[in-house]
Order: sequence, then C-alpha cells, then structure tokens
Amino acid sequence: MFAYNLEMALRSLKRNRALTLLMVLAIALGIGSSMTTLTVLHVLSGDPIPESSTQLYYPQMDPRDMDGYTSTSKPPDQLSYPDGMALLKAARGTHQALMTGGAVPIQPPQSGIEPFIEDARYTTADFFPMFNVPFIFGHAWASPDDEAKARVVVITRELNDKIFNGKDSTGQSLRVNGHDLRIIGVIDNWRPNPHFYDLNMSTYSEKENVFVPLFTARDLKLERNGSSDCWGNNGNDGEHMETADCVWLQFWVQLDSPAKAADYKQFLIHYSQEQKALGRFQRPPNVALRNVMEWLDYNKVVPGDVRLQVWLALGFLVVCLVNTVGLMLAKFLRRASELGVRRALGASRRVIFTQLLVEAGLVGLVGGVAGLLLSLVGLWLVRLQPSDYASLAHLDLSMLLATFVLAVSATLVAGLLPAWRACQVVPALQLKSN
Repeated sequence: MFAYNLEMALRSLKRNRALTLLMVLAIALGIGSSMTTLTVLHVLSGDPIPESSTQLYYPQMDPRDMDGYTSTSKPPDQLSYPDGMALLKAARGTHQALMTGGAVPIQPPQSGIEPFIEDARYTTADFFPMFNVPFIFGHAWASPDDEAKARVVVITRELNDKIFNGKDSTGQSLRVNGHDLRIIGVIDNWRPNPHFYDLNMSTYSEKENVFVPLFTARDLKLERNGSSDCWGNNGNDGEHMETADCVWLQFWVQLDSPAKAADYKQFLIHYSQEQKALGRFQRPPNVALRNVMEWLDYNKVVPGDVRLQVWLALGFLVVCLVNTVGLMLAKFLRRASELGVRRALGASRRVIFTQLLVEAGLVGLVGGVAGLLLSLVGLWLVRLQPSDYASLAHLDLSMLLATFVLAVSATLVAGLLPAWRACQVVPALQLKSN
C-alpha cells in the first residue's frame, strides 16, 4: 500500500512542478536556517567530557574581606594559593588537580624553526587521569614529581609533529623560557569544548600544547596568562601570588557518588568555618560545589546571541511552514474533482488522507536534502566568522539525522490541515459539477 501511495505522490508532485518547487524551497529555507543555528547551539552546549562529567566537581569558597560584602554575594570563581593547597593536600577525592593557565616561549632544537609562544597549562599530576587525557607516547608525571618540582613537560601531538616530525620525543629536551625540560609524554588529540576546566581563558579557545607541573612553573617563574582577583592592600605583583590575598587558581576534584559530593561540600563548609575562626576568612562560610555541566550552566558559556539566533531561525521555520500549509491547501483543493471521483469509486477518507500525507512527507524529505545543503553552506559561513567558537561549527551524525527528522516531521504536521480539508470533499458535488 505504501508503494502505491508513493507512486501516487510522485505523479501528483510532477503534475505541478512549479508549486512543488515552491513547497520544497520553503521547507529547505526553514530547515537550512534552523539546522545551522541548532548545530552551533548543539556544539557549544554539549558535554565536553561525557564519560565523567557527573563525577567532576569545581569547589568554590570565599576568602575575601568584608569590603563589598552582601548576604547574596557569590564566592569567587577561583581559589587562593593557601586554599588550593589545603584542598590538594586533603586529597578527599579519587583525583584532584590544582592548576592555572600560562604562555611560554619555545626554542626548538632545530635551527630552521624560529622560537614561538605556546599556551601552557601549569597543573598537578592528577590532571591527566582525572580528565582521561590520552597519550600516544610516554606518560604523565607522578605526584612525587610535583613535590620535587621536577623539570619535566608533557606536550601535545600537534607540538610534537611541529618540532619532532611526529616521532617519539620522550626523553628529549624541550627548551621552555630558557630552561631545558625533559619530555616524558605526548598527548594524543584531546580538545574538550567548552574549555571547561578553566573558563577564565577563552571559553572555546585553542588547546594548550604544553603541560608543566604547577610548582615547577612557579619555581621557574613561567608566565601566567590567567585572571586574578585581589583584595586588601597586598595587590598582585605576579611573582608573590602564593602569599598575596588573591584568587587565581582552578581546582577540580573527582567524586564518584552523590554521597561523596555531599560529604565534600560539608568538608568545604567546615574548612571555611575553621579559617574564619583562625581570623583568615572574614566572611561567613560561602561555598559551592558544581559538576561540569552545572559549572558551565552557572557561567552561561553559550553566547546569548547564539540562543537568540536559534529562536529567530525557528520563527522563520514556522513562517515557512505556514506558507507550505497554504501551498499544500491550494494544491490539494485543486484536486477536489479527482479526490471526489476516487471517493465515489470506494476510496475511504482514511486512504485519501494517508496518500496526501505521504505526498507531504515526500516534500519534506526532498526539502530536508535541500535544507541540509543550505545548512552546510551556513556552517561554512559561520566558520569564516572571527568568533572563538567558529571553527567548531561542523555537522555531526546526530544533527544530520535531526535535519531529516525535523524536515519530514514538520512537513507532515504542516500537511495535516490541507489533507484533512481535502478529505472533506463531498463526492456527489464533485460528480455533479463534472
């Protein structure tokens, strides 16, 4: 029966090609604009580390003085050095890592390559197992290397390809800011987006290519490029951040169950109470503990203009569907005499209704193909924009399937009214008029 309905739909669509083309074009324009913006939203709001995002938490506490304090004040987005070290040494999670961002000059061993600057991450050993960072050569450093301020470095495949032509570079020296660091590992392709573990840098920035132990970086005075927030009279001179009244470090902890997360939050409250009793904290305990997706939602990482564009595109799709309804209604009613004859010959309303919906679905399918092509063009235009997320605008399999599902579903919904209206044709009147 479906094959028959499909054959009838094809014949009907070929009979009035201009009207068919207008319907396909309306669907294609609506689908193309909608899927372009929805794909960008999908990419920007996705889970950057789906295998463990519900187990990774970002603690916050408030060590600031009373200047500007209100009962609704939120804790800072970063930690001070003493607090970060306290949480790191407490080791309450399966893994925990203290970190900050930086930028370092690299002097390649080959004379033919000019020195260049690379983004860096200064962190502690648990960063790599906690975030499931893959390696192609070597391994990460261990906790004793943190404490010993070991002169070691982990680099990415991209940097390894640039300097060592993709060969195993473990054991080689990399000159960083005038210091020789021994390469112990090379990371495979790894670029979580958004850049969830440090939103103080660009949210969708390029990945860091150099990873150095945090305490080694401080010992060698490697340059930071992260943000900081200071209070009181100490200020931020860049070199004495360990003792300054400033928050400038990120801290992540892996807690494998909701019960452990609840216990950890109580630990943060007790720690804040202790620090207040010691006179170091002045404000009442003010802590927060959010997992990855909660942290991203709290920071509103998806740009507001992207959400606005989605709503505008969906509104445009509705306009296109309304036009499609009008075109289908005109097309189906022009066939009133044909439908009346078929009813008189015994075809039920259900059969006619089904056949007309198959025709509408076929329009949606063709419109979906055309809309997919328009989406690819739209995403290409997005990638030409200067936004830091532009390079991420690619259509994946899930959005490819969503394109056709949306196109066919929307067209079927749009075809309900015209199909129902066409089924109300009275056979006797059509036979009499003929």
